[in-house]
Amino acid sequence: MKWYILFLSAFLTLYSCTSNTPEEISDPEEEFAWEIDRFADVRILRYQVPGFDRLTLDQKKLVYYLTQAGLAGRDIMYDMNYRHNLEIRKVLEAIILNYEGDKSVDAWQDFMTYAKRVWFASGIHHHYSMQKFKPGFKVAYFDSLCDAAGVSISDDAKKAIFDPSYDNKKVNLDPSRDLLLASAVNFYAPDVSAQEASDFYTQKSQHDGPEPVSHGLNSRLVKDTNGELIEEVYSLNGKYGDAIAQIISWLEKAVSVAENQPQAEALRLLIEYYKTGDLVTWDAYNVAWVKATEGDIDYINGFVEVYNDPLGFKGSYENIVEITDFEASARMQVLSENAQWFEDNSPIMEEHKKPNVIGVSYKVVNVAGESGDASPSTPIGVNLPNANWIRSKHGSKSVSLGNIINAYDKASGPGLTQEFAHDQEEIDRAKKYGEIADKLSTALHEVIGHASGQIEPGVGSPSETLKNYRSTLEEARADIIALYYILDPKIVELGLLPSIDAGKAEYDSFISNGLLKQLRRLSPGEDIEESHMRNRQLIAAWAYEKGKDDEVIVQVERDGKIYYDIRDYQKLRLIFGELLREIQRIKSQGDYDACRELVETYAVKVDPAVHQQVLDRTRVLDIPPYGGFVNPKLVPDKDQNDNITDIRITYPDSFIKQMLEYSEHYSFL
Repeated sequence: MKWYILFLSAFLTLYSCTSNTPEEISDPEEEFAWEIDRFADVRILRYQVPGFDRLTLDQKKLVYYLTQAGLAGRDIMYDMNYRHNLEIRKVLEAIILNYEGDKSVDAWQDFMTYAKRVWFASGIHHHYSMQKFKPGFKVAYFDSLCDAAGVSISDDAKKAIFDPSYDNKKVNLDPSRDLLLASAVNFYAPDVSAQEASDFYTQKSQHDGPEPVSHGLNSRLVKDTNGELIEEVYSLNGKYGDAIAQIISWLEKAVSVAENQPQAEALRLLIEYYKTGDLVTWDAYNVAWVKATEGDIDYINGFVEVYNDPLGFKGSYENIVEITDFEASARMQVLSENAQWFEDNSPIMEEHKKPNVIGVSYKVVNVAGESGDASPSTPIGVNLPNANWIRSKHGSKSVSLGNIINAYDKASGPGLTQEFAHDQEEIDRAKKYGEIADKLSTALHEVIGHASGQIEPGVGSPSETLKNYRSTLEEARADIIALYYILDPKIVELGLLPSIDAGKAEYDSFISNGLLKQLRRLSPGEDIEESHMRNRQLIAAWAYEKGKDDEVIVQVERDGKIYYDIRDYQKLRLIFGELLREIQRIKSQGDYDACRELVETYAVKVDPAVHQQVLDRTRVLDIPPYGGFVNPKLVPDKDQNDNITDIRITYPDSFIKQMLEYSEHYSFL
């Protein structure tokens, strides 16, 4: 679509001449505008990158090259999310660039809201609820915009926008439906059923040894002309090859400025993996990446998390570039050093404990750039790699995204806590300890939670045994480990919290969020689909029910509003320990039936009356339930020979402008 790129370039040239505000260059934190846009149920924030100016030139280049490599694959995530996403996005952007009609009417504002939602979710389905967006404008108005802008759209893509029943859910986890045929996500051709895919990968894994590859992680499963299943592998000469070529070129530049030999070797293996698509090379890369712990710069790049696949095989494209926050990391290193103590003292069955927890690396980092599945909506903590045998034999890396958490804190007020807290004591405890408790909970989740436990001999991987419930169970396992230990006196002894009261603040927040606050993210009538939301409700609802007889958690109604009051924190901790033991047993033994019963009973359904009350209470607060970020912009300074002499960092103040710039510079599919 060369016409599209030409118009985009011209538009952005004009835009850059008229929108270079002082705020876009740099701001001290006390004057920094953390929130820059709102639309639908989303607010767009910015994050700062402290310490970037103190990096050496080669370190700045490394950050820049890794960020560019990530952005080069941006289109991949759109296509993975849904087969018509790229066409739809490009048509929407062409209209924004070329339409010269009346932009003051409500229909145009509705169109722009729809376009922003597509950018935010990397497609036409909600990033959390998985439901397809409903455009606030009519088909006739859209047709008039296309005509005025001189663009056209295919019938199928147009149907995807306006027909509410067509591919209406990106990921459908309803066990009564075919999980693939009912899901619009593009990891599988539309005619591939869940049974066919499961049988295909079961057969591929039959001869796996103790170090199995992650079958299906980097491919799309389709049928050939004879109806036989084949994989379209993501590689330089395979699917997404044009974008992968760009990723490789930037990674090769990154190798030239690597901080040390282990880091360079890991990058070379990542390049080789992108060239070949070989999953054995992917495992070799992950081993090398886990061992490359020295240096100030690190990154996540590849087809990584499997949350978007109903069957848990396919990895979404993701990139996060990180600069170590040394002061914060030093404070939290104590978790890694005591990982074996946490494992040994866990309430899980003895045979499910790791006898030797190896190589749990933990750092607090400052993000310098994100893309793919990590942007605009980003995690706040990550633990990788996902392969259990690598984690057991070689260890893992856990990071907490410190500047992302800081940006959320700066942009958020106390409104939700005050609205849903049971009493003033709870509000005061949250004010005093909420931030530090939340950060420690994230660290415990990533460092101890995901790194703990082992699968019994002969039991397959969770993707094979727990199937569509795998992600929910794993997130619940990590969360409940954090909850169990955050009230342990050992945490205070290690100097990680000032008192047990800080752990109580996390209990208050978790129960209130799991049973009430998070429901603001759903539309009326929706079940919970997203794995993290399911996990939180599962834990909170299970604990509430199991503690009813002893009034451990009591539901209180005051002035027509529901609150939850924790009456016995130590008993609640014991209940969390019971659930942890059962969840680990389910994972270790691959007990699909028990997993399904647990999730479907506690994690999916929502009381419509309670849900409506939460929506009413949060609507008054005017706090969008979802947040995401524009990325800082890294700007190279060059001499007359085109050599980079420095790299400056600026903070864009327009979500629209950044999305259009990305489409100008990184549209390779």
